[in-house]
Amino acid sequence: MSCNSDWLKKPLMNSRFPKFLRPAILMRASNLINEKPISTRGIEELKEKKRKELKRLFYLEDSGSVLQGMKLIDNLQWLGVAHHFEDEIDFSLEKLSQWHSCGEDHDDLHSTALRFRLLRQHMKPISCDVFEKFVKDENIRKSLIKDKEGLLNLYEASYLGSNDEDIILFEAMKFSEIQLKTSVETMRPDCHVISRRISRALELPRHRRMVRLESRLGIEEYYDMQTNHSCPLLQLAKLDYNNVQLLHQMELTQLTRWWKQLGVGDKLGHFARNSMGECFLWTVGIFPNPKYSEVRVEMAKVIAILLVIDDVFDKYGTFHDLSLFTRAIQRWDANAIETLPEYMKVCYMALYNTTKEIAHKVLKQLGKDIHHLLKGSWIHTVEAYMIEFKWFSRGEQAVSAEEYVENGVATAGAYMALVHAFFLMGEGLTDHNIKLMSKPYPKLFSASGRILRLWDDLGTSKEEEDRGDNASIIGVLMKEKNLSTENEAQQHIKQLILKLWKDLNGNLVDSNPWPLSIINVCFNMSRTAQVFYQHQQYSYASNVKNIADSIFWEPIEL
Repeated sequence: MSCNSDWLKKPLMNSRFPKFLRPAILMRASNLINEKPISTRGIEELKEKKRKELKRLFYLEDSGSVLQGMKLIDNLQWLGVAHHFEDEIDFSLEKLSQWHSCGEDHDDLHSTALRFRLLRQHMKPISCDVFEKFVKDENIRKSLIKDKEGLLNLYEASYLGSNDEDIILFEAMKFSEIQLKTSVETMRPDCHVISRRISRALELPRHRRMVRLESRLGIEEYYDMQTNHSCPLLQLAKLDYNNVQLLHQMELTQLTRWWKQLGVGDKLGHFARNSMGECFLWTVGIFPNPKYSEVRVEMAKVIAILLVIDDVFDKYGTFHDLSLFTRAIQRWDANAIETLPEYMKVCYMALYNTTKEIAHKVLKQLGKDIHHLLKGSWIHTVEAYMIEFKWFSRGEQAVSAEEYVENGVATAGAYMALVHAFFLMGEGLTDHNIKLMSKPYPKLFSASGRILRLWDDLGTSKEEEDRGDNASIIGVLMKEKNLSTENEAQQHIKQLILKLWKDLNGNLVDSNPWPLSIINVCFNMSRTAQVFYQHQQYSYASNVKNIADSIFWEPIEL
């Protein structure tokens, strides 16, 4: 097994929502029979070995053992098996946050940067001041030039900074970036493994990568890093990846059956997308932990209905019909279906009934009645679609970039999806944060939703322009900022995205009412958006179809 990522280097499919799951492939999902997860005996034995190793390393409490423990945690996360060790990792990081002899009191950049990244990712207190001596002291900076592992970890850690930490972490980012670029250009041929890791980080740092995709690439890369290709961690990662892949196939089977029974595709197929595979890939990106199987299935249903509504507004509905549909959603009454044209009735009832079912499920599992909040998120979404339709199809008023983006967060479905996700996951709910699940939605949701909206516009603006759709931030920005080229607008948008990532990172630092689980959902929505929409050939996310195949259909050779 070699690290062969050629499947990432094929030409991009040119469509807003790539039709990577054709009927024949969906048939494979619906016909899955006699498929059973790989025997768990071998997995359990491998897991027990790693549990004992992790506990031993952090109990020893010497710098060498703790560094090995941090590397182990980092690899468990990288290879996609950290979900088996959540309690052990929490215990280890708690000890790590209280232990101050690792890196902070020594000129050990590798340990310091890795410790910062692990603690910051898990909302453990850690100050970026730990990097001050590495970026300020000229003698230390010179001594780091040959420390490729340390510089790589510093570069990765710098992407976890918030807006309030800009000075030190910005300097750390620029210093490490310059040194890493220079080192890649001059590295010996026998250093291909570290060279590839550096090149991938410079293309897209770990903090921005889609988790499930990174697990696949990580396993291939970790294989090349090992002299012993049967090492327990690698075996565990490969077994687990294939097991989770089978789980995803069964989830997709369930969704395919639901979509067929719903009848939306049959009745609206002349204009609406049959996009269940794409919807499911989104949910795998946003909820990569296998334990969220039920959440993935329910959220894929929600996203599928959203895309049908998007098509109704973008491709088919007249102003009169869309006004009727918006008023029916605002009424939220099953009897409102009688006011709608025939083609809208199936869409309306699919939305109405699915929302009711999800609310009932949450009530049954958590004892909380949240139907009014789910309903409110859908009403807000449809009202935003109507606003956008009036702006761009009827030219009713000029729109500012800020108005466009804020409304676009709603039409992208971000607010609605995150409200549903918060309750379906059911973790860390309090009376206080439940009250925040209505307009105006939390800044956490806004930051993630804006990244989604901006990447969507960056990735689809040319296609939408070709079909006469003017609803894009690029055109709005060019007019508002008096920019002469689309490239200038695109660079401006990418700077906005960088700032929004720092806003998201701030939720790992500041006191806030959110559990880490929903913060990670917002990170994952932003990561998945970049995979879907940043379609540069030969890049990390050059072909969504091949990414889907690797996640859903192509097992790793054991």
